[in-house]
Amino acid sequence: MGVSVVRFWVALSGSMLVVFVLVHLAGVLLAALAPASFESYAASLHRVALLPFLEIGLLVAALSHVGFSLKKAISNRLAGNHANLVSRRQDPLAAFAAANQAIGGLLLLLFLGLHLSQLRWPRPEAGEELVALRVVLSQPFNLAIYLAAALAVGLHLVHGGEAVHRSLGLLDPVNAVRIRKAARGMAWLVLGGFSLVTLLLAAHY
Repeated sequence: MGVSVVRFWVALSGSMLVVFVLVHLAGVLLAALAPASFESYAASLHRVALLPFLEIGLLVAALSHVGFSLKKAISNRLAGNHANLVSRRQDPLAAFAAANQAIGGLLLLLFLGLHLSQLRWPRPEAGEELVALRVVLSQPFNLAIYLAAALAVGLHLVHGGEAVHRSLGLLDPVNAVRIRKAARGMAWLVLGGFSLVTLLLAAHY
């Protein structure tokens, strides 16, 4: 499989995961801002017949993204690309996010397994989703893990938002600044949103 094909599948699977993250963030915001609406939303969601297939698709996308990303990293190493990543825009945050994409992705995959084992397998009874979430976040270890995951997602998006457009051939000198700003804004939105929800739910246990 050529490098360009691998880059394409990394970008495609990453884009699918970003859509999920944004939809998931919108859903969990209800847990902190409108608990009753959150329970209704959760109950309705789990009555959707296609949900198991969507969850399988999400898992495949996550595993594909990690697998193709590792393949790309290994290919780069075998090709002799051992240079340390340095931001040419004098942007230490962007350089740090780029240098830690692989590690961050693996950590997020492990977090996904933990998250699902706590709140999906088994799934709480209807009307008890919020209680279960608050119980999980009431434990300091879990709270730290969930906040770390929010940070990891944010850093992943700092680099990934721009990298997706580059891999798909959509990044050029005309739109580069707008894309970078949009990716950074989305990263802060996701990081701030998940962190806020996590802290609010932990505080209201």
